[in-house]
Amino acid sequence: MVDRFTDPLMTPKEAARHLQIPHTTMYYWLHEQANGSPLVHQVNEAKRGRPSVPFVAVVEAYVLRSLRALGLTKAKIRDTAAAVRREFGTPYGLATRRIATDGIDIFIHYADDQLARAGDGQRPIREVIDDYLKFITWENGDDFPARLRLRQYPDVAPVIIDPQFGWGTPVVESTKVPVHAVVDLWRAGESLDDVAYEYDMTREQVESICRVANAA
Repeated sequence: MVDRFTDPLMTPKEAARHLQIPHTTMYYWLHEQANGSPLVHQVNEAKRGRPSVPFVAVVEAYVLRSLRALGLTKAKIRDTAAAVRREFGTPYGLATRRIATDGIDIFIHYADDQLARAGDGQRPIREVIDDYLKFITWENGDDFPARLRLRQYPDVAPVIIDPQFGWGTPVVESTKVPVHAVVDLWRAGESLDDVAYEYDMTREQVESICRVANAA
């Protein structure tokens, strides 16, 4: 069974790609400190270029992405992360269940003097953060996340990162088929219908997944 805190699932570049954030931002978060530990945790690489980002760190980066989307500066994001960790009493405060309740108030407090509304100028900060956090799943009786749904994939074919399946590689939620398997077969020349048949999916599901992959 994969340990969400200590088993590396992906490289920083892979995590950045899945979360749709710049590689440079991901590396900054891995090395910048907040309340005595990195903004985003990583484990020692077995070999240079090998995975170093555990599942809990993927969720930390995803939460920070929501603050980045609000337009907060690097300094504001660092200060907000530090405040969350102090308040919750854990270096993994950004990935606790409480982030979806108490954490939002901390985010709003730290964002207030920088901007009154979200980056699109239309939605309140709370609404934007709620929209991000609903993609994180916590199981009953567990304070830390079980899976993360990737926002860029549509509702017709939800894609998740779940350390129980495929060592954390993104998989189609309904079938647990790795996304790369679907996309690779289509790129190899198989029709959408044939790929759908192969993986027990609908044509619409396959098309939506391949469309997202093609745009990445």
